[in-house]
Amino acid sequence: MHKQKFAALIIVVATLFSAVSAFSQDTSIVPPPPVGKGILVLKAARLIDGTGKPEIKNAVVVVTDNIITAVGTMNQVQIPAGAKVIDLGDSTLMPGFIDSHTHVIGRILGDPNYPMAVAKDYDSFGAIIGTRNAKNILLAGFTTIRNVGAPNFDDMALRKAINEGWVPGPRMMAAGHAIGITGGHCDENGFKPGLFDGGIKDGIANGPEEIRAAVRYQVKYGADVIKTCATGGVLSEGDAVGATQYTYEEMKALVDEATKLDRKVAAHAHGTEGIKIAVRAGVSSIEHGSFLDDEGAKMMAERGTYLVPTLMAGEAVERLAKTGILRGLMADKAIAAATAMRNAIRIAKKYNVKIALGTDSAVILHGTNGREFVLMVEWGGLTPMESIFAGTMSAATLLGWEKNIGSLETGKWADIVAVPGDPLTDIHKMESPLFVMKNGVIYKQ
Repeated sequence: MHKQKFAALIIVVATLFSAVSAFSQDTSIVPPPPVGKGILVLKAARLIDGTGKPEIKNAVVVVTDNIITAVGTMNQVQIPAGAKVIDLGDSTLMPGFIDSHTHVIGRILGDPNYPMAVAKDYDSFGAIIGTRNAKNILLAGFTTIRNVGAPNFDDMALRKAINEGWVPGPRMMAAGHAIGITGGHCDENGFKPGLFDGGIKDGIANGPEEIRAAVRYQVKYGADVIKTCATGGVLSEGDAVGATQYTYEEMKALVDEATKLDRKVAAHAHGTEGIKIAVRAGVSSIEHGSFLDDEGAKMMAERGTYLVPTLMAGEAVERLAKTGILRGLMADKAIAAATAMRNAIRIAKKYNVKIALGTDSAVILHGTNGREFVLMVEWGGLTPMESIFAGTMSAATLLGWEKNIGSLETGKWADIVAVPGDPLTDIHKMESPLFVMKNGVIYKQ
């Protein structure tokens, strides 16, 4: 009797499996992978390839499926027979832009619901908002982003949705939970005791052993990069913006564990001493670096540590402080950090510190990321070409993806942006791309 029931159950399961299998093969319910098909030729008045080389005139780029197969002038490149040709006229072709510091999940600073969203929004709500944020960033010409902190592994979920074609968005490098001390900038603070008592699974870790476990947990669930908080921050309660948080021993344990697991470390650091602790410990990048001094810049240059200056974030919090939206300690920290940032990037340039573009998108409105190019020129004293390099090849190298993105070169993925006119004569052109291609797929024309 039992054998007959078991046999019947097997038949039912097999029938259901067959039905589900047939259903899953219906391509109408599954989006196609976001990869270009066919041969496409792009023409424009000029081209900046992202490597820092001089721009070229009368430019042509040939894309086959999702790969760049030819780059040069109209006299150098032969147009393949049957190719679709798009003439972008008086514009400049460039590699897709890269934002090395974003928080694409959830509400932005300035949203009236932002302060209490962590306590009131459903856990999945931030990821849903993230789909719109990601689309806006992509349409602004940023075909790649590094997301340096998100709750609930929502950045991994969004990365998966973009990669599988469910929603449009940039290529994503994700960090999961940022790792920091109890009550520090990477913690949820300012709430009553017991409300947000996070542990290593949430990135709250104290002492080398907890820190190692926290790194392992983020990597287990998909972290491409490890984000940590070396100092206090502007938008956290109860900490000085420049105060150190992890000791050298703790930071070294974090970096060592990440390195063993083949992950780079991005360190939020405003204060001078916190910057130096993180650099000595071996982090790959200093995020913000507001109070960077000459000694710290020399250390960074010697070790090849990148600065991701996030000038737009400084501009945004300074404005919010001066208009009364940020008040008290947050306002004081905002003004101090923004003032210092203007000097820090110039010190970094003085000592040839590597600079990669990052906006802290979420502190600023997603989709306005191109203004960072402008501020690197106006605040930081970079040339327009240096600014463009920071947001293309330099950022790609920081992420470790320079073999595939960051420049318009044969064999690389077809991430291509065009802006009107010439950004070398007007860097503001970087704020309004007229053409965006990612992986051979056109998202804006």
